[in-house]
Amino acid sequence: MYFNSIAKIVAERTGCNISDVKPDSKFTELGIDSLDTVELLMNLEDELGIEIELDRKVETIDDLDKFIQSKQG
Repeated sequence: MYFNSIAKIVAERTGCNISDVKPDSKFTELGIDSLDTVELLMNLEDELGIEIELDRKVETIDDLDKFIQSKQG
């Protein structure tokens, strides 16, 4: 549900092609560390107009998508 927004921001942040960002892509494989994750979440909050309180570890794009869905539910 939020995959396209997440992929867009990840691609902008890392300089990779958006088509390289897959649901099972791991943040570490995309070159995103914990500091980048915080900034990515802030960008996502702005893009989506929601607050995201990350209270568990997410390793993949799909993990983050499902997490956001569960909090918006």
